[in-house]
Amino acid sequence: MVAKTVGIAVADELRAALDEVVEHYGRGNRSEFLRLAVRDYQGRLRLERLQAIREQARAERGGRRYTSDEVRELIREAAAS
Repeated sequence: MVAKTVGIAVADELRAALDEVVEHYGRGNRSEFLRLAVRDYQGRLRLERLQAIREQARAERGGRRYTSDEVRELIREAAAS
């Protein structure tokens, strides 16, 4: 893995909180903490997108059941937009 340093500014009042979560989740390593945080939030983002697709499908289709192929197609369409 090739890593590149990026600058992130942290307000003084957040510094103690950052140090606390870095120590706990990143074992003291800020880069490791950031990797974990990004993966976590990326998963949350995907979940939000899937929930939005589900709600849209319910609203548009009156709550009917979809086949696996239809679900995959809805997800492909949403990912493309």
